[in-house]
Amino acid sequence: MKMCHIEDLMSRSGVLFGTSGARGMVADMSDEVCYAYAAAFLQSVASTADKVVLGHDLRPSSPRIAAACAAAIQQSGRQLVFAGALPTPALAFYAAQLRAPALVVTGSHIPFDRNGIKFYRAEGEISKADEQAIQAAVINLPNAVTPVVLPEPDELASKAYVRRYLDFFGADALKGLRVAVYEHSSVGRDVIRQILVGMGAQVISLGRTDTFVPIDTEAVRPEDVAQAQQWAHEHAFDAILSTDGDADRPLIGDEHGQWLRGDVVGILCAQYLQAEVVVTPVSSNTAVEKCGSFAQVVRTRIGSPYVIAGMALAMSQGDEVVVGYEANGGFLLGSDVVRHDRRLTALPTRDAVLPMLALLCMAREQGYKLSQLSKRLPARYTASDRLQNFATAKSRALIASLRASPELLAATLAPQSGAVLGIDQTDGLRVTFESGDIVHLRPSGNAPELRCYAEADGPERAKVLCDGGLQRVLIAAGKQDA
Repeated sequence: MKMCHIEDLMSRSGVLFGTSGARGMVADMSDEVCYAYAAAFLQSVASTADKVVLGHDLRPSSPRIAAACAAAIQQSGRQLVFAGALPTPALAFYAAQLRAPALVVTGSHIPFDRNGIKFYRAEGEISKADEQAIQAAVINLPNAVTPVVLPEPDELASKAYVRRYLDFFGADALKGLRVAVYEHSSVGRDVIRQILVGMGAQVISLGRTDTFVPIDTEAVRPEDVAQAQQWAHEHAFDAILSTDGDADRPLIGDEHGQWLRGDVVGILCAQYLQAEVVVTPVSSNTAVEKCGSFAQVVRTRIGSPYVIAGMALAMSQGDEVVVGYEANGGFLLGSDVVRHDRRLTALPTRDAVLPMLALLCMAREQGYKLSQLSKRLPARYTASDRLQNFATAKSRALIASLRASPELLAATLAPQSGAVLGIDQTDGLRVTFESGDIVHLRPSGNAPELRCYAEADGPERAKVLCDGGLQRVLIAAGKQDA
């Protein structure tokens, strides 16, 4: 055995904490690095646990990384509960039922040459303070890490997640609906189909593949936009559903194959659950305040740990129903919800299934098409995209230069939107203009990308703001490099 300082390991490997969990290039996530991260978590955050839940997504590298984490779990003397390939929220839910911590091997939506590890206490996702404790840990590392042979998955984890939703929504809640599932390489594809069938829907399976597809629910690929519309024409469904790789972020399309924005999905789901307090990042659509449905809206930095912290604070101040959501559509249930004498227990981690079912049930109960639901919200539209392979340091330098010059800021982000009315630096640089247009730049916490979020009174205007802003940002960055 040898002493290993996690901070030194992070520096050497480049595997670092991002917005949610540790992320890095697969080539850098060696057995030693993954073992060390798992051991540090068990030592510094989950020291009293006697069992640990472990699962992973469908990335090619995930089983190997899980096997290295399993070695750390077994070496620590704890019982390994291997749940196999399941959605991240399903693994978190099962771990909470067992009152055990969990490790989930997933890179979410990022390309397949990257991966990551998410960490859960028995109570839910770890906090930023927990991340700091892991980074500061000093562990005993074997001279040679030998991954274990993963056992057969515990099927109770999948069954518990399915039962969670069937018990709350009911067996006939979706009877008569034709629902397509764009399965691609989502780890949730089979579980989602099982839940939909259990609720009475007719399910159409589309696009299944064993090749990993990096679906980003905030920046939907043009080919997926076109494909959904083509499938709508071919299959005449009521809705089309999909997720990112680990199935904690939903992608929900209407009967026309038009994908709904994640922050609009969040508002509608919160309305269906009759939430009183909504916690959401600063990047989300301002229709959440303008719709008037909620007693309080709390804005946070981007990332589920910040949303969870905001929900915890809100719940400590009263008995209201508290929920959270992100612009990617992931929905977090901070407190229990009761509808028709059925209780849905809290699940304070991103979940894709709850907003899917809530919107389908909302439309069916109110006699609307899915496309009609969002039309009842204030007319605020968002668009988002990103510059890939754009170094974080470069993003920060660019944002600093824009912040230092109001003239350059307006000319780069939105030259036709009038004067700058307000600047929000909660997370990145979010600028509100005289016209009501909003443009928000932020370095990604998970990959070398610069994200742009835009909001306007019309969908076309929001897209023009987003696309034009990114084009001008590239030009500005080029001038900085010259």
